[in-house]
Amino acid sequence: MGLVIIFALVTILGIFGLIRSLKDKNLLGAAFAFGTLAVFGWFAVMTFIHHGYPTAH
Repeated sequence: MGLVIIFALVTILGIFGLIRSLKDKNLLGAAFAFGTLAVFGWFAVMTFIHHGYPTAH
């Protein structure tokens, strides 16, 4: 359960980073923020689907 929370928090920070870098017209920052958003968002969703919430014992 803790892993899903950490991945979700990193995903949320990636969203804020993407918005800020697009606002500042920083394309390299936007690319890295989008990559972070895609990878950690995917991991968060798939960990949530695979292990469920709350975790089953």
